[in-house]
Amino acid sequence: MTGGEVAGILVAVFWAILVSFLAVVLVRLAQTLRATTRLVADVSEQAVPLLAEASAAVRSAQTQLDRVDAIASDVQEVTSNASALSTTVASTFGGPLVKVAAFGYGVRRALGRGDGPEPRRDRRTVVVGRTLPGARRSKRKG
Repeated sequence: MTGGEVAGILVAVFWAILVSFLAVVLVRLAQTLRATTRLVADVSEQAVPLLAEASAAVRSAQTQLDRVDAIASDVQEVTSNASALSTTVASTFGGPLVKVAAFGYGVRRALGRGDGPEPRRDRRTVVVGRTLPGARRSKRKG
């Protein structure tokens, strides 16, 4: 064999190894593409119902928020009505009730003093070096 024939055989062996390597890579790439295709199909099948459920949940939440908004506005109206009512009751009955209470207090006080003279107190006030009779002291209310 000549040198050219040996070189040709070596080139043919390397080509065969290169083609075999490329064939293995292409087979694995084909398997990966098939698995990816199956995965995408499965995700698509599961995603459509999930998106439908999510859309229904969002619609339900929006409906509930609309109801809560209506309830909140009703509560605000009731609160303002209660505030107006309490102001009206306070202005209508507050003044007269205070007057009636003051009158009742005055009557009780007057009737309480009309029972007889107040008992005399024989206390004396001591001022440094002197003793003053109780009559000269100012009377305390109470």
